[in-house]
Amino acid sequence: MEITTKDKIENAKDIKIEAFRANIRKTNPHKHNKYVEIVYLYEGSGSHTIDYDTFEINQPTLFFIQKEQMHHWDILSEPKGFVIIMKKSFLENSTDQQLIQLIGEMSHHPCVYLKDIDQVNTIFQLLVDNLKDRYDTQQTVIEGLLKALFAKFLHDTTPSTGNTHQYSESFIQLKDLLESSEQIINSVNHYADLLHTTPQNLNAICKTAIGVSASKFIGEYIIKEAKRMLLYTNQTVSEIAFDLNFKDSSHFIRYFKRKTEMTPSNFRTS
Repeated sequence: MEITTKDKIENAKDIKIEAFRANIRKTNPHKHNKYVEIVYLYEGSGSHTIDYDTFEINQPTLFFIQKEQMHHWDILSEPKGFVIIMKKSFLENSTDQQLIQLIGEMSHHPCVYLKDIDQVNTIFQLLVDNLKDRYDTQQTVIEGLLKALFAKFLHDTTPSTGNTHQYSESFIQLKDLLESSEQIINSVNHYADLLHTTPQNLNAICKTAIGVSASKFIGEYIIKEAKRMLLYTNQTVSEIAFDLNFKDSSHFIRYFKRKTEMTPSNFRTS
C-alpha cells in the first residue's frame, strides 16, 4: 500500500474555486500535490479525517487541509459547499502580506464550525464568478475577497483578543520547505543553510513566530510524517526510519517514543 497523491488543479492555474462535488461520499486516504485545500460545507453529514484526527461534519463547517497532509471523506448525505485549491505560486505572486498572514492563521485550524452562512456563501459565489473569466486586473479583486472570507472565518471561530501570529518571511519559507520537501532532515543547520541564515537566528525566528525552538518545530514535522507513514502505508518501521533519514531503526524508535510516549508499532496498532 502506497500513499496516493492527487492533483485537482491544472498546471497553468495557481488557484481554483468551485462548488464542492455533490457525489462525493467515501474516498480513500490520499494527499495533494503541493497545494492547500480549503473546504467549506453548509449542508451534509458524516466525517472527515485529516491525518490521524477525525472531525464530524456539523454544518456550516470549514476544513483546512495543508500541503502533504493525508485526508479522506466519509459523507453520509448530499454535501453542498465550496472548495478552494491554492498553490504556492498564488501567494508568491501576491504582494498582500495581510492575506498571507491570514492564511497562516487559518492553517492552525484544521476544522472550525461557523456561526452563519449567508455572508460566507455570498463571498464564495463572488469568488467563483470572478474566477470564471480571470484576467490580470482581477488579482486584486480575488485577493480582497479572499481576505474578507478568511477574516470572517477567523472572527467567527477565534476569541477576539487582538493577538495574532506575525510570521516573518523566513519562518514562512521554513514552513514551506518542511511541507514540500521530499525528505525532512532532522537538522537545524540544514535548514539554516537553505535559508542563508545561522542556526541561532533560525531558532530566534521560530521562537518569535510560535514560541518554540527550530529543533522542536522541525521535530513536529518529522513525527507528523512518521505517523502518516505508519497509518497509511505497509512500510516496516525500519523502512520508515530509513526514509526519514534516521541512522537506524532503534534510533527512530527511541525518537518517536520520546516525542509521543508510544513506540511506532504501538501507534500503528492503536
